[in-house]
Amino acid sequence: MKFITPTIHGMLDYMAASALIIAPFILGLEQLALWLSVIAGIGLIMYSLITDYAYSIAKAIPFGLHIVLDSTAAVFFIIAPFIFGFEGITAIYYWVMGAGVIMVVMFSAMQQQPANNKPAT
Repeated sequence: MKFITPTIHGMLDYMAASALIIAPFILGLEQLALWLSVIAGIGLIMYSLITDYAYSIAKAIPFGLHIVLDSTAAVFFIIAPFIFGFEGITAIYYWVMGAGVIMVVMFSAMQQQPANNKPAT
């Protein structure tokens, strides 16, 4: 079931980017974990601004490529604790953020659904 339209996905992207930038400071993550998250948040904003969906300023990359970038980021967030030795709240933060992105990708439709909620043909 793909119920997250590209428009909703766009809104979620900017909310996730904000969380990636702000949450590490609130949680007091160690420096490497903090800055990796901040850089990921900035990267998400950058490629969201040029994705072919609502809330972007340029339609330079297709939504499908955006999904690939999201998926790559999710995998990175899930394996980062193992690569960098993150433990405790830092590891949990990375796993939760990675799992959240996977869920959004899994439930994202590749095109807008018509107003009557029937799949486009």
